[in-house]
Amino acid sequence: MQIKDFRIGGNLKELTEHRTVVLPVACYETTINQNIHGHIPLHWHDELQFVRVVQGEAEFQINEEKLVVRQGEGVFINSGCLHMAEDRNASGCVYICLNVSPDFVVSRELYAAYVAPYIQATNLPYLYIDPNQAWGANILDALVNIHQWIQRQPPYFELDMTMQLTFIWKNLILNGFQLQYDQVEAVKNERMKQMLSWIDNHYAEKIALNDIARAGQLSRSECCRYFKRMLHTTPLNYVTDYRLQKSAVLLQRADSSITEVAYQVGFNSTSYFIEKFRKAMKMTPLAYRKSKMDARS
Repeated sequence: MQIKDFRIGGNLKELTEHRTVVLPVACYETTINQNIHGHIPLHWHDELQFVRVVQGEAEFQINEEKLVVRQGEGVFINSGCLHMAEDRNASGCVYICLNVSPDFVVSRELYAAYVAPYIQATNLPYLYIDPNQAWGANILDALVNIHQWIQRQPPYFELDMTMQLTFIWKNLILNGFQLQYDQVEAVKNERMKQMLSWIDNHYAEKIALNDIARAGQLSRSECCRYFKRMLHTTPLNYVTDYRLQKSAVLLQRADSSITEVAYQVGFNSTSYFIEKFRKAMKMTPLAYRKSKMDARS
């Protein structure tokens, strides 16, 4: 089942539980533009993620890098990495998404040797999965198998799925990349998460650049460089965009006026909120609310 409304906690960690009834695994099909935000918002989770695009194309951002993934291609996103996805060129992108706990891909005895070094490596936030490479084709085919098994639940599918997960991981590590661990890079990623977490907890309040910088234990100039490098925007522009995302969720309910929504997400002027919303969404908040209500009726 597609997750259309990502539940994200105070530190932008996704709260959705990724598992079947008995296994710490989830595999589902996602249509990006059906998400409540119109895209997959910035978040992270402990689970490893494998994606296979089955229709259209998507632009993924993982930490500070961007990657276009087209039909038939895939991407691996490592544990703990910030990521988001947008439909590219209005292609109606659909992809199969597999989330699996790092503890589950191999036996406990093999975890330290075959999993821990890869999820701790700072030079492996993601890996493009090329269908023209044998290891990539193996992974992408296995994703389809797991997705079908979870949907149909044939006898002993849990055993088949467990073997396929080990097969996927073996093919990924056979790719032969050199693992690196950079303490400075690890600290940068953690500070970015701290700043995003602080914004998530305080977006409805008055926010100054100094507040965000302090949350990441950075100077104002360093704070701006972090946001520019990783999110390609300024800290305060990110706050505005984040408030607009939150307002889009509230507008789909009819229990608050436009003015009330504006103040609930941190805007101190209704006219300014309408102006920013119209620029971002290509329609007014009222028109957006009406479009969502009409879609449900």
